[in-house]
Amino acid sequence: MGQQIEKLARFVAETTLEQVPDEVQRYAKLVVLDTLGVILAGATRPEVRGLRERLNATAGTGATVYAPGWPTSDPRTAALSNGIAGRSLELGEGNRYVSYQGVMQILPGVLGVGEWGHSTGREMLAALILGYDAGARLGAAMTSRPLAHQNGQAALLGAAAAGARLRALNAADTSLAMRIAATLVLTPSYNNAVGGATTLNVAGGMSGFVLGLAPDLALAGFTAQDDAIEEALGNLVGDGFEPAGLLDELGTRWEITRNWLRLRACCNPIYAALDALEGAIAALGAKPEEIERIDVATFRFASVMSRADPQNYFASKYSLPHVAACLAVRGSTGFQAVDDSALDDPAIVALRHRVHISEDPLLSAAVPALKPARVTLTLKDGRHTTVTCDSPRGDCLNPYDESEIRQKFRELAGVALTTEGLGEVEHAIGRLEHWKSAADLIDLLRRHGRPDWSPSVSRTS
Repeated sequence: MGQQIEKLARFVAETTLEQVPDEVQRYAKLVVLDTLGVILAGATRPEVRGLRERLNATAGTGATVYAPGWPTSDPRTAALSNGIAGRSLELGEGNRYVSYQGVMQILPGVLGVGEWGHSTGREMLAALILGYDAGARLGAAMTSRPLAHQNGQAALLGAAAAGARLRALNAADTSLAMRIAATLVLTPSYNNAVGGATTLNVAGGMSGFVLGLAPDLALAGFTAQDDAIEEALGNLVGDGFEPAGLLDELGTRWEITRNWLRLRACCNPIYAALDALEGAIAALGAKPEEIERIDVATFRFASVMSRADPQNYFASKYSLPHVAACLAVRGSTGFQAVDDSALDDPAIVALRHRVHISEDPLLSAAVPALKPARVTLTLKDGRHTTVTCDSPRGDCLNPYDESEIRQKFRELAGVALTTEGLGEVEHAIGRLEHWKSAADLIDLLRRHGRPDWSPSVSRTS
C-alpha cells in the first residue's frame, strides 16, 4: 500500500482539534450552517419525501432525519436520506481546486453516526474537517474520467475516513476502512445532471451511508487489498492516480477552506456567465421584455449546459439558458427564483430561447486557474454591452460575505424553523465544539420546527 495514503490515514486518526487553527474551525462551522439549511430545504422535494417514506418503514432508530416530523432512523439510513435531500437543490458547497463536493457527502453521516454514538461536538467537527481533507487530497491525486461526476467517488473515501475518525479508529484501521470503501465507490455520470436524472443525488447520499458502514466492516474483520484506493481511483472509476502531492502542506493547508459556497441555485460552472449577465443587465438597466438576445461565450464544461428546455426541476439547475432567463425575469437565481414554477413561467420560457451558448477555446484554455465567461447583452432598441467575468463570486478567491451565507441559511432553513428557531440554531452551530452531543442541535430543531412543516409525505409509484 502507498506510504502517502498510510500517512494520510494517520493524519486523520491522530490529529487533534487543537491542531486545527481557530480560523479553520470557525469557517468549517459556517459551512456546516450553510449545509444544514440546504438539507432542510431539500427535504421538501417530492422524490425525497417519497424515498423517506419507504426507507423509514423498515429503518431502525438512533439518528434523526432532518425532515417534517423529525423522524428517527438508523444512522446509515438517516445519513442517506439527509444527504440526498441536501444534494437535490444544487446549493451545497464544493472545492475550488478539485471536483469534490465533500461537506454534503460527509456531514450527514457525521451528524447521523455522531448522534447515534453520542459523539461530542468537538469529535464531530474534527471528523468533518479531517475527513474532508483526506477526500479532497485523494480527489486531487485522481484523474477523473470525462463523464464521471464526483458524487460517491473521492468524497466517499473522505466520508469513510471521517467515519473512522468518529469511531476513534487507530491509523491502521482508518486506512483499512478507507480501502474497504474503495470497493464501494460509485460511477455516476454527468449526463444525469443535464438529463434531470435525480438518481445522481443518491450517489451523493451514499457517501454518508458508507461513512457509517465502512468502519463497521473494518471492525467486523473484513479485509481489503493493499492497493485498493490506487487501483479504484487510478484504473477503475478513475483514469490515473498520482500520489506524489498527496501530503503537500498537510496540516497547514486545510482543504475545507479552499472551497466555494453557492447563492445561485444552479451548477457552479455557469456562475461566471451569470455574474457577467448580472453586470450587463445593470449596465443597461435592462428589463426582461427589452432583451433581444443574450450571447454567452464560456469554457467547454460550462458550454455544454445549453439545453433551453430542461425537462424537470433538477435539470433546470444545469441549463444556462434557463437560469439566465430566471435572472433576467425574476432578478435572482436563488432558491425561491429557480423553483418549479420557473419551468413554465411564460416570460422565462420565451427568453431562454434567446440565450445562445458557445465555447471559446481561449476561455477553455484558462481553466482551471480561471473559470471565465463573456456575455453580450443586446436589447431590442439596439443597445448592447459585453461583460467578462474571469472567475465568479463565491469561491475562496472571491468569497461571498459571511452575512450573505447566513442570510441564505435563514431563507432555506426558514421552511422548517420558526424565526426564533433560526437564531437559536445559528447560535448553536457557532458553538459546535462545545456540544455535549448532537442532542444540543436536535432538541432545538424539534422545539422550533414550524407547525406548518407537515410530517405528511407524498406517495409515488
